[in-house]
This record gives sequence, structure tokens and C-alpha cells, in this order.
Amino acid sequence: MSYFIVIPSYNEEKYIALTLESLVNQTVLPTKIIVVNDNSTDGTAVIVSGFAKKYSFITLVNTTSQAIHLPGSKVVRAFQKGFETINEPFDIIVKLDADLILPENYFEMIIEHFKSDASIGMVGGFAFIKKNEDWILENLTDNDHIRGAFKSYRKACFEQIGGLKPAMGWDTVDELLAQFYGWKIKTDDSLKIKHLKPTGANYNKSARYKQGEAFYSLGYGFLITAIASLKLALLKKKPFLFLDYLIGFWKANTTKKPLLVTLEQAKFIRNYRWRKMREKLF
Repeated sequence: MSYFIVIPSYNEEKYIALTLESLVNQTVLPTKIIVVNDNSTDGTAVIVSGFAKKYSFITLVNTTSQAIHLPGSKVVRAFQKGFETINEPFDIIVKLDADLILPENYFEMIIEHFKSDASIGMVGGFAFIKKNEDWILENLTDNDHIRGAFKSYRKACFEQIGGLKPAMGWDTVDELLAQFYGWKIKTDDSLKIKHLKPTGANYNKSARYKQGEAFYSLGYGFLITAIASLKLALLKKKPFLFLDYLIGFWKANTTKKPLLVTLEQAKFIRNYRWRKMREKLF
């Protein structure tokens, strides 16, 4: 199976070389790696250009978007710029962050999972962050969720869900829509990815309400939003984020912000969330 990788990047000179090194050392190499340099002001483009000269399957795409780093929209729009340059057949499309170190057999195993079951639509490993001298599981990780930092999609699944949504919550709605259409989500805890930069480290303060807006746009409703907001705020060890998330939800509700899903899909999502909560409780 052939796979293409798109890496949105913004001021990643500290990490991008480590990410690319881990990719060119894969036991099964990608057909192409497309790095999208999104308005970086550091040496990101120079580093990627150096790799592109050495490896013919690495391409640099330059684009310009707003300097502000709001979660979701900026990274997905950069991804789309890279995806639009693909004019060859592929079996798997991968969205990666520019601050990861993947094990050498990562994509060999990803491909094996896709081959094992034609109904698997998405596959991913688990994120680990460095604490002192140890690499520990990042606390935002969940057994039934693939982090947005490293998403691998079967082409048919990617196309059926309509690609990635340019909004916060894109890496949740993609999985929910995949399941709505009958695709399976596969995580592999043997695939340990080193995540070099804390999640959300570059987010602007104006993004603090975005999570609540995202819950609204997924059709969660208030009660599920409140439960999800409390859980996420506690995981981040910032309890006051709970109020920010609820304010974001009410802002979106008051202005009737458009949903990212249809009403039928929203109903499915609510039922799915309630079912998952009951499973964890009982």
C-alpha cells in the first residue's frame, strides 16, 4: 500500500529535522512527504529544503495564512494546501505534526493494520512526552482516539468523511464521522511516538473559548459538553478552563454557529458519546 504524508509546519526549526530523519529511516518509505511551510519566520524552510535536495520524495510547499495560531483551522488549511499538490494514486493519506519522532517500523505496522481488515478507516499509535529523563504517555491520549498529531486514513474513508474540517475539533469529528459511516478506528499501543512539544503550546489566548465552540459544533448538547469540558480541564490540570469551555459553548449556541455535522450525524454522535460514557462507568 502506498502512503503520502502531509506535514503542516509553522516555526518548527527546532524539531522538523528530527521528524524528517525518523521518516526517511522508516522500514517502509512513503511515496511522498509534503512539508507545508505556513508563514514561518525561522529556519524551517531552509531545513526542509536541505532534506528535499537529499531525498527526492520530500517536497516543500510554501503558503501564507494568518500569523495567529488558532487550534484547528490553521493546521487543517495548511494540510489542505499540501494535499492539493498530490496528483498520484495513493492508498493511505497521513497528517503528521512537525514535532514527532516515530519508531522505524511505524508505517510498516500501520500498513499491516490496514491490510488486516478492509473496514479499518483510520490507524495510529500513542503519544509520549518527555518528563525529566523519562518518556511517559501523554495524558490527553485515549485508547479509542488517535491524536491529531499523527493521523493515517484509508483513502476511501478520508473521502467519505469529506476530508478534514478547518475548525477545532477536526481530529474528533473525523473519527465520529468515520464511525457514522461504519469504519473502524484502530489504535496500536506498541507504536510509541515521541511528541517533542506540548500540545497547544503555540495557541493564542483568544483560543481559550474554542474548545467549547468545538463541542457545540459537534452537536454534543450542553450536558455532554459540560462533562467533556470538566474531564478535559482536569486532564490539563487547569480547572478554570472548564468555565472557558462552557462560555465558548454558549457563545456558539447564542450566535447559532453552524455545526460541522448534519443533524442526523449529530444525533449519532450524542448517542455514541453516551454509550462510551456508560461503558467506562459500568
